[in-house]
Amino acid sequence: MTGVTTEDAVVFIVEDDDELRLSLDSLFRSIGLKTSMFANARGFMEAKRPDVTGCLVVDVRLPGLSGLDFHEQLIKAGSALPVIFITGHGDIPMSVRAMKAGAVDFLPKPFRDQDMLDAVASALEIDRKRRRGELELLALRNRYAELSLRERQVMALVTTGLMNKQVAGKLSLSEVTVKIHRGSAMRKMDAKTLPDLVKMAELLELHGDLQAS
Repeated sequence: MTGVTTEDAVVFIVEDDDELRLSLDSLFRSIGLKTSMFANARGFMEAKRPDVTGCLVVDVRLPGLSGLDFHEQLIKAGSALPVIFITGHGDIPMSVRAMKAGAVDFLPKPFRDQDMLDAVASALEIDRKRRRGELELLALRNRYAELSLRERQVMALVTTGLMNKQVAGKLSLSEVTVKIHRGSAMRKMDAKTLPDLVKMAELLELHGDLQAS
């Protein structure tokens, strides 16, 4: 398996078969990954989990709450952890349901170790990108919070494609004043170009909200 960063990453294993659970634990630890093991969905739900990059390896057929229903509950609860399903009794409808729900992979038993490691590598990379994106969006929102109301209004309008003159007319400002607010907004947002500012406005969902605060 290539391209795997193991530091500060955890693979959560939810598997009621003791032998398989321990086997997976040994496999992941053999490449330096940390693990956290659970025999059922309830144990996972009740546990305090570290706020780090991670993924779930879940058996479809768990005692009590099934793996698929467990995944649906996680999604409803706001969890974005990537999930890899394993099963000894998989069928096409089951795998389709899992993939539609956002599962990274659906591996029938017995699976090759390398297939599992590849699936986990993909899942961890997905979670890394998600977490990195969340941090970048938070930083973007913090920068946006530093803008004055006028700067926010100008940013919202210019990023819809309006010219400075048109923005000035809508806000009853002079074109020179609009240019000043636009330049100030770009500096505070750390936007090098107008397309950069447009992308930021899209991420912040500003369009159509000229009084965004």
